Amino acid sequence: MTWYIWLFIILVLGSIVGGLMVLLRTAKPLPLSDEQLTKIHQREREQEAKDAGEN
Repeated sequence: MTWYIWLFIILVLGSIVGGLMVLLRTAKPLPLSDEQLTKIHQREREQEAKDAGEN
């Protein structure tokens, strides 16, 4: 392969890695209320029970 194809590959990989790094740095946990957390945990338990019943 010629040098400009290698340069293009390096630029693409650098853009992907750079984008992922920015995404990781700016990611923040969602502030959920206690009510929302209890609903989430309840849905998880219901789904696990449903999945266990199917097997």
